[in-house]
Amino acid sequence: MNELNRRHWMGAAAAAATSLSLTRTTDASGPVMPRGKAKHVISIWLGGGMGQIDTFDPKRVGDPKAKKPGSLYKSIDTAVAGVSVCEHLSQLAPRMDRVTAVRTVHHDVIDEHAAATNRMHTGRIVTGTVTYPSLGSVIANQLDAAAEGVPPYVLIGYPNVTRGPGFLGAQSGYLYLTDTRRGPAGLSLPHGVDADRQSTREKLLAQTRLSASKRFAGDEKMADYDSALEQSLRLSGPEFNRVFQLDREPDDLRNQFGGEFGQRCLLARRLIQRGVRFVEVSHNLNFLNGTGWDVHNDGIQKQHQLISELDIAMATLIDDLQSKSMLDDTLIVVTTEFGRPAGFDSGGGRGHQGKTFTCVLAGGGLNHVGAYGVTDELSQSIVESPVSVPDFFATIHAALGIDPGKSLYDGDRPVPITDRGAPIASLFT
Repeated sequence: MNELNRRHWMGAAAAAATSLSLTRTTDASGPVMPRGKAKHVISIWLGGGMGQIDTFDPKRVGDPKAKKPGSLYKSIDTAVAGVSVCEHLSQLAPRMDRVTAVRTVHHDVIDEHAAATNRMHTGRIVTGTVTYPSLGSVIANQLDAAAEGVPPYVLIGYPNVTRGPGFLGAQSGYLYLTDTRRGPAGLSLPHGVDADRQSTREKLLAQTRLSASKRFAGDEKMADYDSALEQSLRLSGPEFNRVFQLDREPDDLRNQFGGEFGQRCLLARRLIQRGVRFVEVSHNLNFLNGTGWDVHNDGIQKQHQLISELDIAMATLIDDLQSKSMLDDTLIVVTTEFGRPAGFDSGGGRGHQGKTFTCVLAGGGLNHVGAYGVTDELSQSIVESPVSVPDFFATIHAALGIDPGKSLYDGDRPVPITDRGAPIASLFT
């Protein structure tokens, strides 16, 4: 057995032993789950499908012209012995001791973007009977904001139902923005509306709400809407809006984060510093290669620019959080709808692959190991330590001290927070 395989075997054995000890430790209600102490989540969404073989799970180098399967880039060593990443992750490589690339995430959803995006936001497949809440909404529901006067959940990207609260209702929804230069639409006064005019509007709104509360007394949906309206009024004040003023940050730090995606990561740090519990940062906004992470055909030609942008922003975010003693309190999560196969399509790009791909965890007080799980020689099949989507979600919940087996309720119907997910036990000390 060579040294690398020996390390993988020992890591898998340790994980199994830890998992076994956890399942054997029980109380009256059943198995005791690990519970971390993280307080916030910054979730980075790589829309389109990040290719694990070209990023965090590199293999032998292939050749798209010769149709030879393999990685598109060379690999480099990291701070963790035996763990390599692609050469365009050069900033993250020396920081991988604070990162775990979970290389064996998998799902059996059709390799189509909308369905897989839903799967990777809610942890479940689409059904006709239940609209499931997103990961961010569940965390908002269970923990609320960490401070007064802020929302528990902010989305920096375009909204859709997969990111929403589902049956949990509007109180567990998100505040969103699409441009870090402007902040959320609707939280600042429109042009021509001064403080006096706004006060008059709020008085009229109060009368309307009072009339509606009498007419629709006991209506759950109306109460939910009224609560969301109340929250929006609280957030429209100047105190919370200052968090979106990135020019308050030092110029050199803003430059280190890079372009718009990096500024979103910086804003995410400011939001959790202010008390927001969960922030999703969408990375596919710039479409540097015309297709984002959906690298079919010629889209793969500039994939390295996306990888480098992620590398710079995430490495700077780790350093920034650590310098402010916030890294152990903040779990950074990188997800995508599926991975990419080792082979190349007719145009030199890659197709879709959900049977094994990589998602990433960093910080959050976890016992990071650089990489978890082992795939085959072309990252097409799982060899050791498979991690289902519910398992990955359960790990996130457990890191925040949330019981992933707890049930929420869609009316009278109990719905477990995860679909029988079990946390990756070896990541918890």
